[in-house]
Amino acid sequence: MSQASNIRLSAVFQALSGRTALIPYITAGDPLVSSTPDLMHALAKAGADVIELGVPFSDPMADGPVIQQAGERAIAAGVGLKDVLDIVAEFRTQDTDTPVVLMGYANPIESMGQAAFAQAAGRAGVDGVLVVDYTPEESVDFTRLLADSGLDPIFLLAPTSTEARMAQLAGLARGYVYYVSLKGVTGAGNLDTEDVRRHVERIRHHISIPVGVGFGIRDAQSAQQLAQCADAVVIGSALIKVIEQASIDHGKEQAVIAAARWLGDIHQALSEVKKDHS
Repeated sequence: MSQASNIRLSAVFQALSGRTALIPYITAGDPLVSSTPDLMHALAKAGADVIELGVPFSDPMADGPVIQQAGERAIAAGVGLKDVLDIVAEFRTQDTDTPVVLMGYANPIESMGQAAFAQAAGRAGVDGVLVVDYTPEESVDFTRLLADSGLDPIFLLAPTSTEARMAQLAGLARGYVYYVSLKGVTGAGNLDTEDVRRHVERIRHHISIPVGVGFGIRDAQSAQQLAQCADAVVIGSALIKVIEQASIDHGKEQAVIAAARWLGDIHQALSEVKKDHS
């Protein structure tokens, strides 16, 4: 494929000047539907370079308990795919620069229709889409639909990904690829940073776009460790825990403040890292 990457995503990675990008993941509608745009704005001001916005789904096979529970809370509040697109559109009324990537599963998209979804997402101001259960073999037509609406297809790679799979994704992926640094679900296990480094180097032999690393980044220290080899770090479960606890302790509206403060510390930690790859 020859389509160019999404303008906002390209601009972010081009402007980093050697710093590793910070990509927080939050679930749309958690802790409140009404406060999700405010939360996104707060995260952007705290240093988020890209925001991954989770689309709530009833059977999230790649998500650990923390993100599953966030999705359940959002679903209980009635949040569906159309609501997620409305959230992005509202966010765009004030922020036209920060890229937003939707992360979710095939069922909601299939229910809306791939073409209708791509068009609606483009109109709302989405920049990229990561569908966990769309394989590359199933994504050629969908990728074209996304490109027609100016959206980047984001794909996952895992420790078990083969050289052939990486080469295959090189022809489809745009924006960045998301390397899952652990086997299992989000929020699980302990990081082996040297193992992550080796896998990222393998990926770069096949894929020229930025490599983001997620699953298992819990704090500033682990973010710094991975920033030495990754183009971006993705933080989800740890941030959602902060949001959940602040909601319990101080009320849902205060969760925005707590999340921004926590992410700001991560951003500061990343700004201190000198990457050792070109």
